[in-house]
Amino acid sequence: MIFSGAGRMLIWGDMKRIALALALTLVAPAAWAADKLPLAEISTYLNGLKTVQTTFTQINDDGSLSTGKLWLHRPGRMRFEYDPPDRSVVLAKGGTVIIHDPKSNQPPEQYPLNRTPLSIVLARTVDLDRANMVVGHAFDGTATVVTAQDPENPDYGRIELSFTGDPVELRKWVIHDGAGSRTTVILGQLTKGNSLNQNLFIDGQPGVSVNR
Repeated sequence: MIFSGAGRMLIWGDMKRIALALALTLVAPAAWAADKLPLAEISTYLNGLKTVQTTFTQINDDGSLSTGKLWLHRPGRMRFEYDPPDRSVVLAKGGTVIIHDPKSNQPPEQYPLNRTPLSIVLARTVDLDRANMVVGHAFDGTATVVTAQDPENPDYGRIELSFTGDPVELRKWVIHDGAGSRTTVILGQLTKGNSLNQNLFIDGQPGVSVNR
């Protein structure tokens, strides 16, 4: 078939577009890799988090949803306060995790913080470059995902932390505990650097004021 000049230009233009698409496809993985945040930068960000207040949505292992408020005071302190009808409060303080369930007639459950992957975030100094701590470091097209564990006790479980960049921000985490359960916590907008009422990390009752 003989093409006119206009036809040849159209075909040539199509070929150039196809070649460009193929080239972009080939370089895309390298571009994504360039967006992966370095571990040192993430460690610096986490070490700079002193106080945080936010809301959260939790996806439980059975697929059910919970919502609530979260306060963090590094190092070592965190409070999850679940919305009604749950109204449970989970405190991390003094190296211990304490679960207050107002619907239960039993005393609060307690277990060591260092037996949970969340202790990695609450540590006095976060060093993700520590040998064997990070077992996964990838970019999923939107966020950098870091999978970390206690290198001395990998059976305690692992945590997947998701960060966006420019500026660096923690968006969510997924905890895989030693029993094989999976819990996802999606964070709302982070309010950082505010003074927090220290009763938040003492009183296990819901509704503690965030103001001094």
